[in-house]
Amino acid sequence: MKSINTITVGALALFLLVARASAASYSFSTGDPDGKIATLSRPSSPGKIQTETADDFVATQAVVISQATFTGLLPSGAALSNISGVEIEIYHVFPFDSAFPPAGNVPNRTNSPADVEIDSATRDSADGSLAFTATIVNPSFTASNSVVNGINKHPNEKTNGEGPVTGEEVLITVHFNPPIALPADHYFFRPEVRLSSGDFLWLSAPRPIAAPGTPFAPDLQSWIRNDALAPDWLRIGTDITGQGPFNAAFSLAGETDADADGIPDSLDLCPGTPAAASVDANGCSIEQIAPCNGPASGGTWKNHGEYVSAVAQAAEAFLAQGLIGADEAEEIVAQAAQSKCGSKAK
Repeated sequence: MKSINTITVGALALFLLVARASAASYSFSTGDPDGKIATLSRPSSPGKIQTETADDFVATQAVVISQATFTGLLPSGAALSNISGVEIEIYHVFPFDSAFPPAGNVPNRTNSPADVEIDSATRDSADGSLAFTATIVNPSFTASNSVVNGINKHPNEKTNGEGPVTGEEVLITVHFNPPIALPADHYFFRPEVRLSSGDFLWLSAPRPIAAPGTPFAPDLQSWIRNDALAPDWLRIGTDITGQGPFNAAFSLAGETDADADGIPDSLDLCPGTPAAASVDANGCSIEQIAPCNGPASGGTWKNHGEYVSAVAQAAEAFLAQGLIGADEAEEIVAQAAQSKCGSKAK
Protein backbone atom coordinates (compact mmCIF):
# COMPACT_ATOMS: atom_id res chain seq x y z
CA MET A 1 0.00 0.00 0.00
CA LYS A 2 1.25 3.48 -0.82
CA SER A 3 1.84 5.70 2.18
CA ILE A 4 -0.20 8.87 2.58
CA ASN A 5 3.01 10.85 2.05
CA THR A 6 3.56 9.21 -1.34
CA ILE A 7 -0.04 9.88 -2.32
CA THR A 8 0.13 13.49 -1.21
CA VAL A 9 3.41 14.29 -2.95
CA GLY A 10 2.11 12.87 -6.21
CA ALA A 11 -1.12 14.80 -5.96
CA LEU A 12 0.59 18.06 -5.12
CA ALA A 13 2.91 17.76 -8.08
CA LEU A 14 -0.12 17.49 -10.36
CA PHE A 15 -1.90 20.43 -8.73
CA LEU A 16 1.14 22.72 -8.74
CA LEU A 17 1.00 23.80 -12.37
CA VAL A 18 -2.69 24.66 -12.16
CA ALA A 19 -2.32 26.61 -8.93
CA ARG A 20 0.64 28.67 -10.03
CA ALA A 21 -0.94 29.47 -13.38
CA SER A 22 -3.91 31.11 -11.60
CA ALA A 23 -1.92 33.08 -8.99
CA ALA A 24 -2.23 36.86 -9.07
CA SER A 25 -0.90 39.65 -6.89
CA TYR A 26 -3.11 41.92 -4.80
CA SER A 27 -2.25 45.52 -4.09
CA PHE A 28 -4.05 48.57 -2.79
CA SER A 29 -2.93 52.13 -2.06
CA THR A 30 -4.52 55.44 -1.15
CA GLY A 31 -1.45 57.28 -2.47
CA ASP A 32 1.04 59.63 -0.87
CA PRO A 33 0.18 62.02 1.99
CA ASP A 34 -1.56 65.23 0.93
CA GLY A 35 -0.71 67.29 4.02
CA LYS A 36 -4.32 68.15 4.86
CA ILE A 37 -4.63 66.51 8.28
CA ALA A 38 -2.81 64.29 10.78
CA THR A 39 -4.78 62.20 13.28
CA LEU A 40 -3.79 60.33 16.41
CA SER A 41 -3.53 56.54 16.37
CA ARG A 42 -1.97 55.08 19.52
CA PRO A 43 -2.56 52.31 22.07
CA SER A 44 -3.33 53.11 25.68
CA SER A 45 -0.45 53.74 28.06
CA PRO A 46 -0.11 55.30 31.52
CA GLY A 47 -1.87 58.67 31.39
CA LYS A 48 -2.98 58.23 27.76
CA ILE A 49 -6.19 56.66 26.46
CA GLN A 50 -6.29 54.57 23.32
CA THR A 51 -7.14 56.52 20.19
CA GLU A 52 -7.76 54.83 16.84
CA THR A 53 -7.94 56.10 13.27
CA ALA A 54 -9.22 53.82 10.49
CA ASP A 55 -9.67 54.12 6.71
CA ASP A 56 -11.34 51.78 4.25
CA PHE A 57 -10.22 49.51 1.43
CA VAL A 58 -11.80 46.82 -0.72
CA ALA A 59 -10.89 43.28 -1.71
CA THR A 60 -12.82 42.29 -4.81
CA GLN A 61 -11.92 38.62 -4.27
CA ALA A 62 -10.45 36.59 -1.44
CA VAL A 63 -6.90 37.72 -0.66
CA VAL A 64 -3.98 36.91 1.60
CA ILE A 65 -2.25 40.14 2.71
CA SER A 66 1.42 39.78 3.60
CA GLN A 67 2.54 43.41 3.86
CA ALA A 68 1.25 46.91 4.58
CA THR A 69 2.68 50.40 4.75
CA PHE A 70 1.34 53.57 6.34
CA THR A 71 2.74 57.08 6.65
CA GLY A 72 2.54 59.45 9.57
CA LEU A 73 4.33 61.91 11.80
CA LEU A 74 6.75 61.37 14.66
CA PRO A 75 7.57 64.26 17.00
CA SER A 76 10.25 66.53 15.53
CA GLY A 77 13.73 65.25 16.30
CA ALA A 78 12.54 61.81 17.44
CA ALA A 79 14.75 58.83 16.67
CA LEU A 80 13.21 55.86 14.85
CA SER A 81 14.05 53.79 17.93
CA ASN A 82 11.28 55.79 19.62
CA ILE A 83 8.84 53.41 17.87
CA SER A 84 8.39 50.59 20.38
CA GLY A 85 5.46 48.72 18.87
CA VAL A 86 2.93 48.48 16.03
CA GLU A 87 -0.48 46.82 15.96
CA ILE A 88 -2.75 46.38 12.94
CA GLU A 89 -6.47 45.64 13.10
CA ILE A 90 -9.00 45.06 10.32
CA TYR A 91 -12.69 45.92 10.73
CA HIS A 92 -15.83 45.09 8.81
CA VAL A 93 -18.10 47.96 7.82
CA PHE A 94 -20.90 48.77 10.29
CA PRO A 95 -23.38 47.22 11.13
CA PHE A 96 -21.41 43.95 11.01
CA ASP A 97 -19.73 43.03 14.33
CA SER A 98 -21.70 45.81 16.01
CA ALA A 99 -24.56 46.53 18.37
CA PHE A 100 -27.60 47.73 16.45
CA PRO A 101 -29.08 50.23 16.78
CA PRO A 102 -26.02 52.18 18.00
CA ALA A 103 -26.06 54.15 21.26
CA GLY A 104 -26.55 57.56 19.61
CA ASN A 105 -23.29 59.06 20.84
CA VAL A 106 -22.32 60.18 17.31
CA PRO A 107 -24.28 61.80 14.46
CA ASN A 108 -24.07 58.80 12.12
CA ARG A 109 -22.62 55.28 12.06
CA THR A 110 -23.47 54.52 8.42
CA ASN A 111 -20.31 53.32 6.62
CA SER A 112 -18.21 53.49 9.78
CA PRO A 113 -15.88 50.76 11.02
CA ALA A 114 -17.62 48.08 13.08
CA ASP A 115 -17.70 48.17 16.89
CA VAL A 116 -15.03 45.47 17.18
CA GLU A 117 -12.18 44.24 15.04
CA ILE A 118 -11.88 40.95 13.15
CA ASP A 119 -9.97 38.98 15.77
CA SER A 120 -8.33 36.58 13.32
CA ALA A 121 -6.93 39.53 11.33
CA THR A 122 -5.19 41.31 14.23
CA ARG A 123 -1.39 41.40 14.08
CA ASP A 124 0.89 42.85 16.76
CA SER A 125 4.65 43.26 17.05
CA ALA A 126 4.26 42.47 20.76
CA ASP A 127 3.37 38.84 20.04
CA GLY A 128 5.58 38.42 16.96
CA SER A 129 2.70 38.25 14.46
CA LEU A 130 4.13 41.24 12.60
CA ALA A 131 7.56 42.75 12.07
CA PHE A 132 8.03 46.40 11.19
CA THR A 133 10.64 48.76 9.82
CA ALA A 134 10.53 52.55 9.72
CA THR A 135 12.07 55.04 7.31
CA ILE A 136 12.25 58.83 7.60
CA VAL A 137 10.76 60.26 4.40
CA ASN A 138 11.01 63.94 5.32
CA PRO A 139 12.62 65.37 8.49
CA SER A 140 10.08 68.21 8.56
CA PHE A 141 6.53 67.76 7.25
CA THR A 142 3.55 69.95 8.14
CA ALA A 143 -0.10 68.91 8.11
CA SER A 144 -2.56 71.80 7.89
CA ASN A 145 -4.78 70.46 10.66
CA SER A 146 -4.83 67.75 13.30
CA VAL A 147 -7.12 65.74 15.57
CA VAL A 148 -5.57 64.50 18.81
CA ASN A 149 -7.74 65.24 21.83
CA GLY A 150 -10.87 66.79 20.35
CA ILE A 151 -12.91 63.59 20.01
CA ASN A 152 -16.24 64.27 21.68
CA LYS A 153 -19.67 62.71 21.89
CA HIS A 154 -22.60 64.29 20.05
CA PRO A 155 -23.59 67.16 20.09
CA ASN A 156 -20.08 68.46 20.83
CA GLU A 157 -18.27 66.59 18.08
CA LYS A 158 -17.35 69.56 15.88
CA THR A 159 -14.13 71.23 17.06
CA ASN A 160 -12.74 72.33 13.66
CA GLY A 161 -9.57 70.41 14.56
CA GLU A 162 -6.55 71.39 16.63
CA GLY A 163 -4.54 73.26 14.04
CA PRO A 164 -1.35 72.65 12.07
CA VAL A 165 1.25 70.16 13.28
CA THR A 166 4.84 69.60 12.13
CA GLY A 167 6.95 66.50 12.64
CA GLU A 168 9.09 63.89 10.94
CA GLU A 169 7.32 62.14 8.09
CA VAL A 170 7.88 58.41 8.60
CA LEU A 171 6.94 55.43 6.42
CA ILE A 172 6.26 52.29 8.47
CA THR A 173 6.36 48.95 6.65
CA VAL A 174 4.88 45.89 8.32
CA HIS A 175 5.17 42.21 7.37
CA PHE A 176 2.50 39.87 8.69
CA ASN A 177 3.35 36.43 10.08
CA PRO A 178 1.05 34.75 9.44
CA PRO A 179 -0.42 36.74 6.54
CA ILE A 180 -3.96 38.08 6.90
CA ALA A 181 -6.54 36.06 4.95
CA LEU A 182 -9.73 37.94 4.01
CA PRO A 183 -12.72 37.00 1.86
CA ALA A 184 -13.94 39.48 -0.74
CA ASP A 185 -15.51 42.44 1.08
CA HIS A 186 -15.19 46.08 2.11
CA TYR A 187 -12.98 46.65 5.18
CA PHE A 188 -11.27 49.24 7.37
CA PHE A 189 -7.53 49.25 8.08
CA ARG A 190 -6.48 50.49 11.55
CA PRO A 191 -2.80 50.90 12.50
CA GLU A 192 -1.62 51.90 15.96
CA VAL A 193 1.92 52.95 16.85
CA ARG A 194 3.39 52.95 20.34
CA LEU A 195 6.11 55.52 20.97
CA SER A 196 8.40 55.67 23.98
CA SER A 197 7.84 59.44 23.96
CA GLY A 198 5.20 61.53 22.18
CA ASP A 199 2.46 60.42 19.79
CA PHE A 200 2.17 59.04 16.27
CA LEU A 201 -0.19 60.93 13.94
CA TRP A 202 -1.44 59.21 10.77
CA LEU A 203 -1.34 61.46 7.67
CA SER A 204 -4.22 61.93 5.27
CA ALA A 205 -4.13 61.01 1.58
CA PRO A 206 -5.99 62.42 -1.45
CA ARG A 207 -9.71 61.85 -1.79
CA PRO A 208 -10.71 60.87 -4.39
CA ILE A 209 -7.75 58.53 -4.73
CA ALA A 210 -5.46 59.38 -7.64
CA ALA A 211 -2.37 57.75 -9.16
CA PRO A 212 -0.24 56.17 -7.82
CA GLY A 213 -3.14 55.13 -5.60
CA THR A 214 -5.87 52.58 -6.32
CA PRO A 215 -9.24 54.26 -6.99
CA PHE A 216 -12.34 52.29 -6.00
CA ALA A 217 -16.00 52.92 -5.27
CA PRO A 218 -17.52 53.53 -2.90
CA ASP A 219 -14.50 55.12 -1.23
CA LEU A 220 -15.75 55.96 2.25
CA GLN A 221 -13.59 58.12 4.56
CA SER A 222 -11.35 57.99 7.61
CA TRP A 223 -12.93 57.72 11.07
CA ILE A 224 -11.57 58.16 14.60
CA ARG A 225 -12.48 57.21 18.17
CA ASN A 226 -10.93 57.02 21.61
CA ASP A 227 -11.79 54.88 24.63
CA ALA A 228 -14.26 57.50 25.84
CA LEU A 229 -16.23 57.28 22.56
CA ALA A 230 -15.87 53.54 21.80
CA PRO A 231 -17.52 51.52 20.42
CA ASP A 232 -18.70 54.46 18.31
CA TRP A 233 -16.65 56.32 15.69
CA LEU A 234 -16.66 59.90 14.33
CA ARG A 235 -16.01 60.98 10.76
CA ILE A 236 -12.85 63.08 10.89
CA GLY A 237 -13.70 65.39 8.03
CA THR A 238 -17.49 65.42 8.21
CA ASP A 239 -18.12 65.42 11.97
CA ILE A 240 -15.03 66.93 13.59
CA THR A 241 -13.35 69.42 11.25
CA GLY A 242 -15.98 70.10 8.60
CA GLN A 243 -13.14 70.15 6.03
CA GLY A 244 -13.29 66.59 4.68
CA PRO A 245 -13.97 63.87 4.04
CA PHE A 246 -10.40 62.51 4.17
CA ASN A 247 -8.54 59.32 3.34
CA ALA A 248 -5.44 58.13 5.21
CA ALA A 249 -2.07 57.19 3.66
CA PHE A 250 -1.58 53.43 3.51
CA SER A 251 -0.99 50.53 1.15
CA LEU A 252 -1.51 46.76 1.18
CA ALA A 253 0.20 43.98 -0.75
CA GLY A 254 -0.42 40.27 -1.03
CA GLU A 255 -1.90 37.69 -3.31
CA THR A 256 -5.25 36.35 -4.44
CA ASP A 257 -6.77 33.27 -2.81
CA ALA A 258 -9.26 31.90 -5.33
CA ASP A 259 -10.73 29.20 -3.08
CA ALA A 260 -10.63 31.38 0.06
CA ASP A 261 -8.85 28.76 2.14
CA GLY A 262 -6.26 31.17 3.57
CA ILE A 263 -3.41 29.92 1.38
CA PRO A 264 -2.20 32.29 -1.39
CA ASP A 265 -2.70 30.91 -4.88
CA SER A 266 1.01 30.60 -5.66
CA LEU A 267 1.44 28.27 -2.67
CA ASP A 268 -1.90 26.48 -2.95
CA LEU A 269 -1.30 22.99 -4.29
CA CYS A 270 -4.98 22.05 -4.05
CA PRO A 271 -7.16 24.64 -5.84
CA GLY A 272 -10.90 24.48 -5.42
CA THR A 273 -10.97 23.54 -1.75
CA PRO A 274 -14.58 23.22 -0.50
CA ALA A 275 -15.80 26.20 1.52
CA ALA A 276 -14.92 26.13 5.24
CA ALA A 277 -12.77 23.00 4.91
CA SER A 278 -9.66 22.77 7.09
CA VAL A 279 -6.47 22.79 5.02
CA ASP A 280 -2.79 22.18 5.61
CA ALA A 281 0.07 24.53 4.69
CA ASN A 282 -0.24 23.39 1.08
CA GLY A 283 -3.91 24.41 0.89
CA CYS A 284 -5.10 20.78 0.80
CA SER A 285 -8.09 19.42 2.69
CA ILE A 286 -8.37 15.79 3.82
CA GLU A 287 -10.94 15.24 1.08
CA GLN A 288 -8.42 16.45 -1.51
CA ILE A 289 -5.56 14.41 -0.06
CA ALA A 290 -7.66 11.26 0.00
CA PRO A 291 -10.51 11.63 -2.54
CA CYS A 292 -13.30 9.05 -2.60
CA ASN A 293 -12.77 8.29 -6.28
CA GLY A 294 -9.14 7.25 -5.91
CA PRO A 295 -5.68 8.43 -4.82
CA ALA A 296 -4.97 12.05 -5.67
CA SER A 297 -1.91 10.85 -7.56
CA GLY A 298 -4.17 8.94 -9.97
CA GLY A 299 -5.77 5.55 -10.37
CA THR A 300 -8.23 3.90 -8.05
CA TRP A 301 -8.17 2.59 -4.52
CA LYS A 302 -7.26 -1.11 -4.31
CA ASN A 303 -10.04 -1.60 -1.81
CA HIS A 304 -12.12 0.16 0.81
CA GLY A 305 -9.49 -0.44 3.47
CA GLU A 306 -6.83 1.44 1.52
CA TYR A 307 -9.12 4.45 1.27
CA VAL A 308 -9.98 4.44 4.97
CA SER A 309 -6.28 4.08 5.86
CA ALA A 310 -5.41 7.08 3.70
CA VAL A 311 -8.14 9.18 5.34
CA ALA A 312 -7.02 8.06 8.80
CA GLN A 313 -3.40 9.00 8.14
CA ALA A 314 -4.41 12.40 6.76
CA ALA A 315 -6.68 13.01 9.76
CA GLU A 316 -3.87 12.02 12.12
CA ALA A 317 -1.54 14.51 10.40
CA PHE A 318 -4.14 17.30 10.62
CA LEU A 319 -4.70 16.50 14.31
CA ALA A 320 -0.95 16.61 15.02
CA GLN A 321 -0.73 20.03 13.35
CA GLY A 322 -3.65 21.39 15.38
CA LEU A 323 -5.80 21.88 12.28
CA ILE A 324 -8.67 19.76 13.64
CA GLY A 325 -9.65 18.45 17.05
CA ALA A 326 -9.68 14.85 18.24
CA ASP A 327 -13.48 14.54 17.99
CA GLU A 328 -13.47 15.88 14.43
CA ALA A 329 -10.66 13.50 13.44
CA GLU A 330 -12.60 10.54 14.83
CA GLU A 331 -15.76 11.65 13.01
CA ILE A 332 -13.87 12.02 9.68
CA VAL A 333 -12.45 8.50 9.96
CA ALA A 334 -15.83 7.08 11.03
CA GLN A 335 -17.53 8.65 8.00
CA ALA A 336 -14.82 7.23 5.74
CA ALA A 337 -15.35 3.77 7.23
CA GLN A 338 -19.11 4.00 6.67
CA SER A 339 -18.69 5.15 3.07
CA LYS A 340 -18.51 2.98 -0.04
CA CYS A 341 -15.31 4.67 -1.25
CA GLY A 342 -12.82 2.13 -2.54
CA SER A 343 -15.42 -0.64 -2.67
CA LYS A 344 -15.97 -2.53 -5.88
CA ALA A 345 -19.63 -1.57 -5.81
CA LYS A 346 -20.49 1.88 -4.42
